Amino acid sequence: MTDDNTKSIPGIEDWQHWALVMARANEMIMEAWAENLGKAKTMPGFGLSQPASNDPMQWMAQGAEAWSKGLEAWSQMLGQFAAAGEAKDRRFGSPEWKENPIFDTVRQGYLAISDKLLGTVEEIDGLDEEARNRLRFATRGFVEAMSPANFAATNPEVMKRTLETKGENLLSGLKNMLGDITRGQVTQSPEGAFELGRNLATTPGKVVFETDLFQLIQYAPTTDEVLETPLVIFPPWINRFYILDLTPEKSFVKWAVDQGVTVFMVSWKSADESIRDVTMDDYVGAQERAVDTVKDLLGVDAVHTIGYCVAGTTLAATLAYLAGKGRANKVKSVTFFTAQVDFEDAGDLKLFLGDDTFATLKQLTAENGILDGRVMAATFNLLRGRDLIWNYVVNNYLMGNDPTPFDLLHWNGDVTNLPGQWHRDYLMRLYRENLLVKPGAISVKGVPIDLTTIKTPAYIQAGKEDHIAPLKSVWKLTKVLSGPKRFLLAGSGHIAGVVNPPSAGKYQYWTNDAPAATLDEFIAGATETKGSWWPDWIGWLRDQAPKMVKADGARIPGKGKLKAIEDAPGRYVKTR
Repeated sequence: MTDDNTKSIPGIEDWQHWALVMARANEMIMEAWAENLGKAKTMPGFGLSQPASNDPMQWMAQGAEAWSKGLEAWSQMLGQFAAAGEAKDRRFGSPEWKENPIFDTVRQGYLAISDKLLGTVEEIDGLDEEARNRLRFATRGFVEAMSPANFAATNPEVMKRTLETKGENLLSGLKNMLGDITRGQVTQSPEGAFELGRNLATTPGKVVFETDLFQLIQYAPTTDEVLETPLVIFPPWINRFYILDLTPEKSFVKWAVDQGVTVFMVSWKSADESIRDVTMDDYVGAQERAVDTVKDLLGVDAVHTIGYCVAGTTLAATLAYLAGKGRANKVKSVTFFTAQVDFEDAGDLKLFLGDDTFATLKQLTAENGILDGRVMAATFNLLRGRDLIWNYVVNNYLMGNDPTPFDLLHWNGDVTNLPGQWHRDYLMRLYRENLLVKPGAISVKGVPIDLTTIKTPAYIQAGKEDHIAPLKSVWKLTKVLSGPKRFLLAGSGHIAGVVNPPSAGKYQYWTNDAPAATLDEFIAGATETKGSWWPDWIGWLRDQAPKMVKADGARIPGKGKLKAIEDAPGRYVKTR
Protein backbone atom coordinates (compact mmCIF):
# COMPACT_ATOMS: atom_id res chain seq x y z
CA MET A 1 0.00 0.00 0.00
CA THR A 2 1.40 3.40 -0.95
CA ASP A 3 1.95 6.23 1.51
CA ASP A 4 -0.74 8.31 -0.26
CA ASN A 5 -3.27 5.55 0.16
CA THR A 6 -2.29 5.15 3.77
CA LYS A 7 -2.92 8.84 4.45
CA SER A 8 -6.40 8.61 2.91
CA ILE A 9 -7.52 5.90 5.31
CA PRO A 10 -8.74 6.91 8.78
CA GLY A 11 -6.57 5.92 11.71
CA ILE A 12 -7.24 3.22 14.27
CA GLU A 13 -8.95 5.68 16.63
CA ASP A 14 -11.45 6.64 13.92
CA TRP A 15 -12.28 2.99 13.20
CA GLN A 16 -12.62 2.29 16.90
CA HIS A 17 -14.93 5.26 17.40
CA TRP A 18 -17.33 4.12 14.67
CA ALA A 19 -17.21 0.52 15.84
CA LEU A 20 -18.14 1.60 19.37
CA VAL A 21 -20.94 3.83 18.07
CA MET A 22 -22.44 0.98 16.08
CA ALA A 23 -21.98 -1.46 18.94
CA ARG A 24 -24.00 0.91 21.14
CA ALA A 25 -26.60 1.24 18.36
CA ASN A 26 -26.87 -2.53 18.13
CA GLU A 27 -27.22 -2.76 21.90
CA MET A 28 -29.95 -0.11 21.99
CA ILE A 29 -31.92 -1.87 19.24
CA MET A 30 -31.64 -5.18 21.07
CA GLU A 31 -32.93 -3.48 24.21
CA ALA A 32 -35.89 -2.10 22.28
CA TRP A 33 -36.51 -5.54 20.77
CA ALA A 34 -36.54 -7.17 24.17
CA GLU A 35 -38.96 -4.55 25.50
CA ASN A 36 -41.30 -4.89 22.52
CA LEU A 37 -41.21 -8.66 22.80
CA GLY A 38 -42.89 -8.44 26.16
CA LYS A 39 -45.36 -5.65 25.45
CA ALA A 40 -46.43 -5.82 21.82
CA LYS A 41 -49.29 -7.88 20.47
CA THR A 42 -47.15 -8.84 17.49
CA MET A 43 -43.51 -9.63 16.98
CA PRO A 44 -41.62 -6.51 15.87
CA GLY A 45 -41.57 -6.06 12.13
CA PHE A 46 -43.06 -9.40 11.15
CA GLY A 47 -46.78 -9.22 11.84
CA LEU A 48 -46.68 -12.49 13.78
CA SER A 49 -49.50 -12.81 16.24
CA GLN A 50 -48.87 -13.56 19.90
CA PRO A 51 -50.14 -17.12 20.51
CA ALA A 52 -53.46 -16.94 22.33
CA SER A 53 -52.54 -19.96 24.44
CA ASN A 54 -49.75 -18.04 26.24
CA ASP A 55 -50.39 -15.87 29.27
CA PRO A 56 -49.19 -12.29 28.55
CA MET A 57 -47.22 -12.06 31.79
CA GLN A 58 -45.54 -15.37 31.09
CA TRP A 59 -44.70 -14.14 27.59
CA MET A 60 -43.15 -10.96 29.04
CA ALA A 61 -41.13 -12.99 31.49
CA GLN A 62 -39.86 -15.22 28.72
CA GLY A 63 -38.90 -12.18 26.65
CA ALA A 64 -36.98 -10.78 29.62
CA GLU A 65 -35.29 -14.13 30.10
CA ALA A 66 -34.26 -14.19 26.45
CA TRP A 67 -32.75 -10.72 26.79
CA SER A 68 -31.06 -11.54 30.08
CA LYS A 69 -29.41 -14.60 28.63
CA GLY A 70 -28.55 -12.72 25.45
CA LEU A 71 -26.67 -10.08 27.45
CA GLU A 72 -24.41 -12.79 28.84
CA ALA A 73 -22.86 -12.93 25.39
CA TRP A 74 -21.23 -9.52 25.94
CA SER A 75 -19.27 -10.76 28.93
CA GLN A 76 -18.51 -14.15 27.37
CA MET A 77 -17.73 -12.81 23.92
CA LEU A 78 -13.96 -13.07 24.01
CA GLY A 79 -14.14 -16.67 25.12
CA GLN A 80 -16.36 -17.56 22.21
CA PHE A 81 -14.53 -15.68 19.48
CA ALA A 82 -12.36 -18.59 18.42
CA ALA A 83 -15.34 -20.79 17.63
CA ALA A 84 -17.72 -18.21 16.21
CA GLY A 85 -15.17 -16.33 14.16
CA GLU A 86 -14.26 -19.28 11.95
CA ALA A 87 -17.79 -19.92 10.69
CA LYS A 88 -18.09 -19.61 6.90
CA ASP A 89 -20.31 -16.65 6.09
CA ARG A 90 -20.50 -14.89 2.72
CA ARG A 91 -21.38 -11.62 4.45
CA PHE A 92 -17.84 -11.52 5.84
CA GLY A 93 -15.99 -12.97 2.86
CA SER A 94 -13.90 -9.87 2.16
CA PRO A 95 -10.37 -10.08 3.65
CA GLU A 96 -10.83 -6.69 5.35
CA TRP A 97 -13.11 -8.34 7.89
CA LYS A 98 -10.18 -10.37 9.25
CA GLU A 99 -7.17 -8.25 8.37
CA ASN A 100 -8.32 -5.19 10.31
CA PRO A 101 -8.37 -5.94 14.05
CA ILE A 102 -11.30 -3.62 14.73
CA PHE A 103 -13.54 -5.15 12.09
CA ASP A 104 -12.38 -8.62 13.07
CA THR A 105 -13.56 -7.86 16.60
CA VAL A 106 -16.89 -6.51 15.33
CA ARG A 107 -17.39 -9.58 13.12
CA GLN A 108 -16.57 -12.11 15.81
CA GLY A 109 -18.61 -10.28 18.41
CA TYR A 110 -21.65 -10.25 16.17
CA LEU A 111 -21.33 -13.96 15.40
CA ALA A 112 -20.97 -14.78 19.10
CA ILE A 113 -23.98 -12.68 20.08
CA SER A 114 -26.06 -14.12 17.23
CA ASP A 115 -25.27 -17.67 18.27
CA LYS A 116 -26.12 -16.85 21.86
CA LEU A 117 -29.45 -15.23 21.01
CA LEU A 118 -30.47 -18.04 18.69
CA GLY A 119 -29.43 -20.63 21.23
CA THR A 120 -31.41 -18.86 23.95
CA VAL A 121 -34.63 -19.49 22.02
CA GLU A 122 -34.05 -23.22 22.38
CA GLU A 123 -33.33 -22.92 26.11
CA ILE A 124 -36.44 -21.02 27.24
CA ASP A 125 -38.81 -23.21 29.25
CA GLY A 126 -42.59 -23.13 29.05
CA LEU A 127 -43.02 -22.38 25.33
CA ASP A 128 -45.23 -24.55 23.16
CA GLU A 129 -43.83 -25.43 19.73
CA GLU A 130 -45.88 -22.80 17.91
CA ALA A 131 -44.66 -20.03 20.19
CA ARG A 132 -41.06 -21.30 19.96
CA ASN A 133 -41.24 -21.32 16.16
CA ARG A 134 -42.46 -17.72 16.16
CA LEU A 135 -39.75 -16.61 18.55
CA ARG A 136 -37.12 -18.53 16.56
CA PHE A 137 -38.20 -16.86 13.31
CA ALA A 138 -38.32 -13.36 14.82
CA THR A 139 -34.93 -13.80 16.48
CA ARG A 140 -33.34 -15.09 13.30
CA GLY A 141 -34.75 -12.13 11.38
CA PHE A 142 -33.49 -9.77 14.06
CA VAL A 143 -29.91 -11.05 14.12
CA GLU A 144 -29.76 -11.05 10.31
CA ALA A 145 -30.96 -7.45 10.23
CA MET A 146 -28.38 -6.40 12.83
CA SER A 147 -25.37 -7.81 10.99
CA PRO A 148 -22.54 -5.24 10.98
CA ALA A 149 -22.33 -5.88 7.23
CA ASN A 150 -25.65 -4.04 6.89
CA PHE A 151 -24.33 -0.73 8.26
CA ALA A 152 -21.91 1.59 6.48
CA ALA A 153 -19.90 2.42 9.61
CA THR A 154 -19.26 -1.21 10.53
CA ASN A 155 -18.66 -2.64 7.04
CA PRO A 156 -15.02 -2.22 5.95
CA GLU A 157 -15.89 -2.86 2.29
CA VAL A 158 -18.42 -0.01 2.33
CA MET A 159 -16.01 2.30 4.15
CA LYS A 160 -13.28 1.51 1.63
CA ARG A 161 -15.62 2.12 -1.31
CA THR A 162 -16.84 5.39 0.26
CA LEU A 163 -13.28 6.66 0.60
CA GLU A 164 -12.35 5.56 -2.92
CA THR A 165 -15.40 7.16 -4.53
CA LYS A 166 -15.61 10.12 -2.14
CA GLY A 167 -19.18 9.20 -1.30
CA GLU A 168 -20.45 8.61 -4.84
CA ASN A 169 -21.38 5.05 -3.87
CA LEU A 170 -23.75 6.38 -1.20
CA LEU A 171 -25.41 8.74 -3.68
CA SER A 172 -25.85 5.87 -6.15
CA GLY A 173 -27.18 3.74 -3.34
CA LEU A 174 -29.65 6.43 -2.32
CA LYS A 175 -30.88 6.59 -5.91
CA ASN A 176 -31.31 2.80 -5.95
CA MET A 177 -33.14 2.86 -2.63
CA LEU A 178 -35.54 5.63 -3.67
CA GLY A 179 -36.28 3.73 -6.87
CA ASP A 180 -37.07 0.59 -4.89
CA ILE A 181 -39.33 2.56 -2.54
CA THR A 182 -41.24 3.82 -5.56
CA ARG A 183 -41.54 0.29 -6.97
CA GLY A 184 -42.44 -1.16 -3.62
CA GLN A 185 -39.89 -4.00 -3.73
CA VAL A 186 -36.15 -4.61 -3.61
CA THR A 187 -34.50 -4.82 -7.03
CA GLN A 188 -32.76 -8.18 -7.35
CA SER A 189 -31.95 -8.03 -11.07
CA PRO A 190 -31.48 -4.80 -13.06
CA GLU A 191 -34.26 -3.33 -15.18
CA GLY A 192 -33.97 -4.12 -18.89
CA ALA A 193 -31.59 -7.06 -18.55
CA PHE A 194 -34.31 -9.55 -19.44
CA GLU A 195 -37.36 -9.44 -21.67
CA LEU A 196 -39.96 -12.14 -22.20
CA GLY A 197 -39.74 -13.54 -25.69
CA ARG A 198 -36.26 -12.08 -26.20
CA ASN A 199 -33.99 -13.86 -23.72
CA LEU A 200 -36.55 -15.46 -21.38
CA ALA A 201 -39.52 -17.71 -22.27
CA THR A 202 -38.22 -18.14 -25.83
CA THR A 203 -39.28 -21.74 -26.52
CA PRO A 204 -41.29 -21.54 -29.79
CA GLY A 205 -45.02 -22.07 -29.40
CA LYS A 206 -48.48 -20.57 -29.73
CA VAL A 207 -51.32 -19.65 -27.42
CA VAL A 208 -54.09 -21.90 -28.73
CA PHE A 209 -56.80 -21.40 -26.12
CA GLU A 210 -57.70 -18.90 -23.43
CA THR A 211 -60.29 -18.08 -20.78
CA ASP A 212 -60.61 -15.21 -18.31
CA LEU A 213 -58.42 -17.21 -15.94
CA PHE A 214 -55.67 -18.75 -18.09
CA GLN A 215 -54.03 -19.08 -21.49
CA LEU A 216 -52.97 -22.45 -22.87
CA ILE A 217 -49.66 -22.52 -24.72
CA GLN A 218 -48.72 -25.36 -27.08
CA TYR A 219 -45.00 -25.69 -27.89
CA ALA A 220 -43.69 -26.62 -31.32
CA PRO A 221 -42.15 -30.12 -31.66
CA THR A 222 -38.43 -30.47 -32.38
CA THR A 223 -38.41 -34.22 -33.05
CA ASP A 224 -39.91 -36.24 -35.91
CA GLU A 225 -41.83 -38.41 -33.46
CA VAL A 226 -43.34 -37.60 -30.08
CA LEU A 227 -44.96 -39.51 -27.26
CA GLU A 228 -48.61 -40.03 -28.07
CA THR A 229 -49.67 -38.92 -24.58
CA PRO A 230 -49.11 -35.17 -24.24
CA LEU A 231 -48.06 -33.26 -21.13
CA VAL A 232 -50.00 -30.42 -19.51
CA ILE A 233 -48.05 -28.30 -17.00
CA PHE A 234 -49.77 -26.31 -14.25
CA PRO A 235 -47.41 -23.75 -12.71
CA PRO A 236 -48.28 -21.95 -9.46
CA TRP A 237 -50.64 -19.01 -9.99
CA ILE A 238 -48.70 -17.04 -7.39
CA ASN A 239 -45.78 -16.82 -9.85
CA ARG A 240 -45.15 -16.53 -13.60
CA PHE A 241 -45.01 -19.80 -15.54
CA TYR A 242 -41.64 -19.06 -17.14
CA ILE A 243 -39.72 -20.36 -14.15
CA LEU A 244 -39.96 -23.54 -16.24
CA ASP A 245 -38.93 -21.70 -19.43
CA LEU A 246 -36.06 -19.44 -18.43
CA THR A 247 -33.06 -19.01 -20.72
CA PRO A 248 -32.86 -21.82 -23.32
CA GLU A 249 -30.10 -23.66 -21.46
CA LYS A 250 -32.21 -23.73 -18.27
CA SER A 251 -35.64 -24.30 -19.77
CA PHE A 252 -37.46 -27.41 -18.58
CA VAL A 253 -40.02 -26.81 -21.34
CA LYS A 254 -37.41 -26.79 -24.12
CA TRP A 255 -35.67 -29.84 -22.68
CA ALA A 256 -38.95 -31.80 -22.46
CA VAL A 257 -39.87 -30.84 -26.03
CA ASP A 258 -36.43 -32.00 -27.19
CA GLN A 259 -37.09 -35.35 -25.48
CA GLY A 260 -40.08 -35.91 -27.76
CA VAL A 261 -42.88 -34.69 -25.47
CA THR A 262 -45.81 -32.62 -26.73
CA VAL A 263 -45.88 -29.91 -24.07
CA PHE A 264 -48.74 -27.60 -23.10
CA MET A 265 -48.33 -24.88 -20.48
CA VAL A 266 -51.03 -23.09 -18.52
CA SER A 267 -50.28 -19.38 -18.10
CA TRP A 268 -52.43 -17.98 -15.29
CA LYS A 269 -53.76 -14.46 -15.52
CA SER A 270 -52.42 -11.95 -13.01
CA ALA A 271 -55.56 -11.13 -11.08
CA ASP A 272 -57.67 -8.09 -11.87
CA GLU A 273 -61.23 -7.24 -10.88
CA SER A 274 -62.65 -9.53 -13.59
CA ILE A 275 -61.51 -12.58 -11.63
CA ARG A 276 -61.61 -11.18 -8.10
CA ASP A 277 -64.28 -13.67 -6.99
CA VAL A 278 -62.76 -16.93 -8.23
CA THR A 279 -62.62 -19.88 -5.81
CA MET A 280 -61.09 -23.33 -5.58
CA ASP A 281 -63.94 -24.58 -7.76
CA ASP A 282 -62.75 -22.26 -10.52
CA TYR A 283 -59.11 -23.40 -10.35
CA VAL A 284 -60.06 -27.07 -10.29
CA GLY A 285 -62.44 -26.39 -13.16
CA ALA A 286 -59.66 -24.62 -15.06
CA GLN A 287 -57.33 -27.58 -14.65
CA GLU A 288 -59.95 -30.03 -15.92
CA ARG A 289 -60.79 -27.71 -18.81
CA ALA A 290 -57.13 -27.55 -19.86
CA VAL A 291 -56.93 -31.36 -19.77
CA ASP A 292 -60.12 -31.71 -21.81
CA THR A 293 -58.98 -29.10 -24.34
CA VAL A 294 -55.72 -30.92 -24.99
CA LYS A 295 -57.43 -34.31 -25.20
CA ASP A 296 -59.90 -33.00 -27.75
CA LEU A 297 -57.29 -31.14 -29.79
CA LEU A 298 -55.01 -34.17 -30.19
CA GLY A 299 -57.66 -36.87 -30.15
CA VAL A 300 -56.09 -38.76 -27.24
CA ASP A 301 -57.71 -40.55 -24.31
CA ALA A 302 -55.51 -39.14 -21.56
CA VAL A 303 -52.72 -36.67 -20.74
CA HIS A 304 -49.75 -36.51 -18.43
CA THR A 305 -49.85 -33.66 -15.90
CA ILE A 306 -47.38 -31.68 -13.77
CA GLY A 307 -48.37 -29.50 -10.81
CA TYR A 308 -45.74 -27.18 -9.31
CA CYS A 309 -46.09 -26.05 -5.68
CA VAL A 310 -49.60 -24.69 -4.96
CA ALA A 311 -50.75 -25.77 -8.44
CA GLY A 312 -49.71 -29.29 -7.44
CA THR A 313 -51.85 -28.99 -4.33
CA THR A 314 -54.82 -27.96 -6.43
CA LEU A 315 -54.01 -30.68 -8.98
CA ALA A 316 -54.37 -33.24 -6.20
CA ALA A 317 -57.83 -31.80 -5.46
CA THR A 318 -58.63 -31.97 -9.19
CA LEU A 319 -57.62 -35.64 -9.36
CA ALA A 320 -59.77 -36.45 -6.31
CA TYR A 321 -62.66 -34.54 -7.90
CA LEU A 322 -62.24 -36.51 -11.15
CA ALA A 323 -62.11 -39.76 -9.18
CA GLY A 324 -65.33 -38.76 -7.42
CA LYS A 325 -66.97 -38.10 -10.80
CA GLY A 326 -65.68 -41.33 -12.37
CA ARG A 327 -63.43 -39.43 -14.80
CA ALA A 328 -59.98 -40.18 -13.36
CA ASN A 329 -58.82 -42.07 -16.47
CA LYS A 330 -58.42 -38.83 -18.46
CA VAL A 331 -55.15 -38.26 -16.56
CA LYS A 332 -52.50 -40.87 -17.36
CA SER A 333 -49.96 -39.71 -14.78
CA VAL A 334 -49.29 -36.88 -12.37
CA THR A 335 -45.96 -35.34 -11.42
CA PHE A 336 -45.72 -33.16 -8.31
CA PHE A 337 -42.93 -30.58 -8.15
CA THR A 338 -42.42 -29.64 -4.47
CA ALA A 339 -46.14 -29.84 -3.70
CA GLN A 340 -47.94 -30.30 -0.37
CA VAL A 341 -51.37 -31.66 0.56
CA ASP A 342 -50.84 -32.18 4.29
CA PHE A 343 -49.79 -28.85 5.81
CA GLU A 344 -49.04 -29.96 9.36
CA ASP A 345 -45.31 -29.53 8.74
CA ALA A 346 -45.45 -26.72 6.19
CA GLY A 347 -42.52 -24.77 7.68
CA ASP A 348 -42.08 -21.07 8.36
CA LEU A 349 -44.96 -20.01 6.11
CA LYS A 350 -47.28 -21.25 8.85
CA LEU A 351 -46.01 -18.36 10.97
CA PHE A 352 -48.01 -16.01 8.75
CA LEU A 353 -51.40 -17.50 9.58
CA GLY A 354 -52.42 -15.53 12.66
CA ASP A 355 -55.62 -13.52 12.95
CA ASP A 356 -53.64 -10.30 12.46
CA THR A 357 -52.30 -11.59 9.15
CA PHE A 358 -55.77 -12.41 7.85
CA ALA A 359 -57.08 -9.03 9.01
CA THR A 360 -54.21 -7.31 7.18
CA LEU A 361 -54.81 -9.32 4.00
CA LYS A 362 -58.51 -8.43 4.12
CA GLN A 363 -57.68 -4.76 4.57
CA LEU A 364 -55.19 -4.83 1.68
CA THR A 365 -57.83 -6.25 -0.66
CA ALA A 366 -60.82 -4.24 0.57
CA GLU A 367 -60.83 -1.73 -2.29
CA ASN A 368 -60.80 -4.00 -5.34
CA GLY A 369 -60.58 -7.57 -4.05
CA ILE A 370 -57.04 -8.02 -5.40
CA LEU A 371 -53.89 -8.77 -3.39
CA ASP A 372 -50.86 -6.94 -4.77
CA GLY A 373 -48.23 -9.53 -5.71
CA ARG A 374 -45.55 -7.53 -3.92
CA VAL A 375 -47.08 -8.61 -0.61
CA MET A 376 -46.46 -12.28 -1.37
CA ALA A 377 -43.00 -11.50 -2.73
CA ALA A 378 -42.07 -9.71 0.50
CA THR A 379 -43.28 -12.69 2.54
CA PHE A 380 -41.16 -15.15 0.57
CA ASN A 381 -38.16 -12.82 0.77
CA LEU A 382 -38.51 -12.70 4.56
CA LEU A 383 -38.10 -16.47 4.69
CA ARG A 384 -34.59 -15.99 3.30
CA GLY A 385 -33.86 -12.48 4.47
CA ARG A 386 -30.10 -12.79 4.48
CA ASP A 387 -29.94 -13.73 0.78
CA LEU A 388 -33.01 -11.97 -0.63
CA ILE A 389 -33.12 -8.73 1.40
CA TRP A 390 -29.95 -7.80 3.26
CA ASN A 391 -27.62 -8.94 0.51
CA TYR A 392 -29.24 -6.32 -1.76
CA VAL A 393 -29.31 -3.65 0.94
CA VAL A 394 -25.53 -3.91 1.12
CA ASN A 395 -24.87 -4.26 -2.61
CA ASN A 396 -27.47 -1.83 -3.97
CA TYR A 397 -27.74 0.82 -1.25
CA LEU A 398 -24.41 0.86 0.60
CA MET A 399 -21.96 -0.18 -2.11
CA GLY A 400 -24.03 1.67 -4.73
CA ASN A 401 -23.85 -1.20 -7.22
CA ASP A 402 -26.50 -2.35 -9.60
CA PRO A 403 -27.48 -5.97 -8.98
CA THR A 404 -25.99 -8.58 -11.30
CA PRO A 405 -28.36 -9.73 -14.07
CA PHE A 406 -29.81 -13.09 -13.01
CA ASP A 407 -32.72 -14.70 -14.83
CA LEU A 408 -34.06 -16.52 -11.79
CA LEU A 409 -34.08 -13.37 -9.66
CA HIS A 410 -35.72 -11.40 -12.49
CA TRP A 411 -38.49 -14.00 -12.37
CA ASN A 412 -38.60 -13.77 -8.58
CA GLY A 413 -39.31 -10.05 -8.80
CA ASP A 414 -41.90 -10.39 -11.58
CA VAL A 415 -44.84 -10.56 -9.20
CA THR A 416 -48.37 -11.77 -9.88
CA ASN A 417 -51.50 -10.30 -8.30
CA LEU A 418 -53.87 -12.69 -6.59
CA PRO A 419 -57.65 -12.87 -6.05
CA GLY A 420 -57.85 -11.73 -2.42
CA GLN A 421 -60.67 -13.91 -1.13
CA TRP A 422 -59.30 -17.04 -2.82
CA HIS A 423 -55.85 -16.39 -1.35
CA ARG A 424 -57.24 -16.02 2.18
CA ASP A 425 -59.42 -19.10 1.72
CA TYR A 426 -56.41 -21.12 0.56
CA LEU A 427 -54.34 -20.05 3.57
CA MET A 428 -57.19 -20.66 6.01
CA ARG A 429 -58.59 -23.99 4.87
CA LEU A 430 -55.37 -25.61 3.67
CA TYR A 431 -52.46 -24.14 5.62
CA ARG A 432 -54.16 -23.19 8.88
CA GLU A 433 -56.97 -25.77 9.22
CA ASN A 434 -55.28 -28.49 7.11
CA LEU A 435 -58.62 -29.61 5.66
CA LEU A 436 -57.51 -30.91 2.27
CA VAL A 437 -55.94 -34.03 3.74
CA LYS A 438 -59.09 -34.83 5.74
CA PRO A 439 -61.49 -36.90 3.59
CA GLY A 440 -64.71 -35.02 2.87
CA ALA A 441 -63.71 -31.85 4.74
CA ILE A 442 -63.60 -29.87 1.48
CA SER A 443 -66.00 -30.15 -1.45
CA VAL A 444 -65.38 -29.01 -5.01
CA LYS A 445 -68.42 -28.35 -7.17
CA GLY A 446 -70.48 -30.49 -4.81
CA VAL A 447 -68.03 -33.41 -4.74
CA PRO A 448 -66.41 -34.24 -1.36
CA ILE A 449 -62.64 -34.40 -1.83
CA ASP A 450 -60.86 -37.55 -0.64
CA LEU A 451 -57.22 -37.68 -1.73
CA THR A 452 -56.96 -41.36 -0.84
CA THR A 453 -59.14 -42.13 -3.87
CA ILE A 454 -56.36 -40.95 -6.22
CA LYS A 455 -54.92 -44.01 -7.99
CA THR A 456 -53.18 -42.13 -10.81
CA PRO A 457 -49.47 -43.08 -11.11
CA ALA A 458 -47.51 -40.32 -9.39
CA TYR A 459 -43.96 -38.99 -9.51
CA ILE A 460 -43.25 -36.93 -6.38
CA GLN A 461 -40.22 -34.64 -6.38
CA ALA A 462 -39.00 -32.86 -3.25
CA GLY A 463 -36.11 -30.50 -2.56
CA LYS A 464 -33.65 -31.34 0.19
CA GLU A 465 -33.28 -27.69 1.25
CA ASP A 466 -36.75 -26.46 0.33
CA HIS A 467 -37.94 -23.68 2.69
CA ILE A 468 -41.30 -23.19 0.92
CA ALA A 469 -42.47 -26.81 0.72
CA PRO A 470 -40.31 -28.62 3.29
CA LEU A 471 -39.14 -32.13 2.50
CA LYS A 472 -40.94 -33.60 5.50
CA SER A 473 -44.19 -32.09 4.27
CA VAL A 474 -43.86 -33.16 0.62
CA TRP A 475 -43.06 -36.73 1.72
CA LYS A 476 -46.56 -37.02 3.15
CA LEU A 477 -47.95 -37.23 -0.38
CA THR A 478 -46.59 -40.78 -0.47
CA LYS A 479 -48.81 -41.69 2.49
CA VAL A 480 -51.96 -40.12 1.01
CA LEU A 481 -52.08 -41.25 -2.62
CA SER A 482 -53.29 -44.80 -3.32
CA GLY A 483 -51.74 -45.47 -6.73
CA PRO A 484 -48.18 -46.42 -7.75
CA LYS A 485 -45.66 -43.78 -6.66
CA ARG A 486 -42.05 -42.83 -7.25
CA PHE A 487 -40.50 -40.44 -4.73
CA LEU A 488 -37.34 -38.55 -5.62
CA LEU A 489 -35.30 -36.25 -3.41
CA ALA A 490 -33.43 -33.55 -5.32
CA GLY A 491 -30.51 -31.51 -4.08
CA SER A 492 -31.03 -27.78 -3.38
CA GLY A 493 -34.36 -26.07 -2.76
CA HIS A 494 -37.73 -24.95 -4.05
CA ILE A 495 -36.49 -23.44 -7.32
CA ALA A 496 -32.94 -24.63 -8.03
CA GLY A 497 -33.94 -28.15 -6.99
CA VAL A 498 -36.53 -28.15 -9.78
CA VAL A 499 -34.79 -26.03 -12.42
CA ASN A 500 -31.64 -28.12 -12.73
CA PRO A 501 -30.91 -29.04 -16.37
CA PRO A 502 -28.58 -31.96 -17.12
CA SER A 503 -26.20 -29.66 -19.01
CA ALA A 504 -25.45 -27.75 -15.80
CA GLY A 505 -23.92 -30.77 -14.06
CA LYS A 506 -25.07 -29.44 -10.69
CA TYR A 507 -26.41 -30.96 -7.47
CA GLN A 508 -27.61 -34.54 -7.14
CA TYR A 509 -30.68 -36.60 -6.36
CA TRP A 510 -31.59 -39.61 -4.26
CA THR A 511 -33.85 -42.55 -5.10
CA ASN A 512 -34.85 -45.68 -3.23
CA ASP A 513 -36.73 -48.46 -5.01
CA ALA A 514 -37.33 -50.41 -1.80
CA PRO A 515 -40.54 -49.80 0.17
CA ALA A 516 -40.03 -47.10 2.82
CA ALA A 517 -42.55 -46.56 5.59
CA THR A 518 -40.94 -43.30 6.71
CA LEU A 519 -38.82 -40.54 5.26
CA ASP A 520 -35.93 -41.64 7.46
CA GLU A 521 -36.17 -45.12 5.96
CA PHE A 522 -36.16 -43.68 2.45
CA ILE A 523 -33.06 -41.60 3.17
CA ALA A 524 -31.24 -44.45 4.90
CA GLY A 525 -31.64 -46.73 1.90
CA ALA A 526 -31.38 -44.11 -0.84
CA THR A 527 -28.88 -44.13 -3.69
CA GLU A 528 -27.26 -40.84 -4.63
CA THR A 529 -26.85 -39.89 -8.29
CA LYS A 530 -24.87 -36.84 -9.35
CA GLY A 531 -26.44 -34.21 -11.57
CA SER A 532 -29.98 -33.51 -12.73
CA TRP A 533 -32.98 -35.67 -11.92
CA TRP A 534 -34.73 -34.77 -15.19
CA PRO A 535 -33.47 -37.91 -17.03
CA ASP A 536 -34.92 -40.07 -14.24
CA TRP A 537 -38.28 -38.35 -14.67
CA ILE A 538 -38.40 -38.69 -18.47
CA GLY A 539 -37.61 -42.39 -18.16
CA TRP A 540 -40.48 -42.79 -15.71
CA LEU A 541 -42.82 -40.79 -17.97
CA ARG A 542 -42.02 -42.93 -21.00
CA ASP A 543 -42.72 -46.06 -19.01
CA GLN A 544 -46.25 -44.83 -18.27
CA ALA A 545 -47.19 -44.60 -21.97
CA PRO A 546 -44.38 -45.48 -24.40
CA LYS A 547 -46.27 -45.24 -27.70
CA MET A 548 -44.86 -42.74 -30.22
CA VAL A 549 -46.63 -40.91 -33.08
CA LYS A 550 -45.63 -38.59 -35.91
CA ALA A 551 -45.15 -34.96 -34.91
CA ASP A 552 -47.51 -33.54 -37.51
CA GLY A 553 -51.05 -32.21 -37.86
CA ALA A 554 -52.48 -30.97 -34.58
CA ARG A 555 -49.11 -31.65 -32.91
CA ILE A 556 -47.92 -28.46 -34.57
CA PRO A 557 -49.34 -25.39 -32.78
CA GLY A 558 -52.13 -23.76 -34.76
CA LYS A 559 -52.45 -26.60 -37.30
CA GLY A 560 -55.29 -28.43 -35.53
CA LYS A 561 -58.83 -27.36 -34.76
CA LEU A 562 -57.50 -24.72 -32.34
CA LYS A 563 -55.97 -21.86 -34.29
CA ALA A 564 -53.12 -19.77 -32.92
CA ILE A 565 -54.23 -16.76 -30.91
CA GLU A 566 -50.74 -15.30 -30.51
CA ASP A 567 -47.12 -16.35 -30.18
CA ALA A 568 -45.78 -17.75 -26.93
CA PRO A 569 -45.28 -16.62 -24.22
CA GLY A 570 -48.59 -14.79 -24.67
CA ARG A 571 -49.90 -11.56 -23.20
CA TYR A 572 -51.17 -12.92 -19.84
CA VAL A 573 -47.64 -13.50 -18.56
CA LYS A 574 -46.68 -9.93 -19.46
CA THR A 575 -49.57 -8.25 -17.62
CA ARG A 576 -48.74 -6.76 -14.21
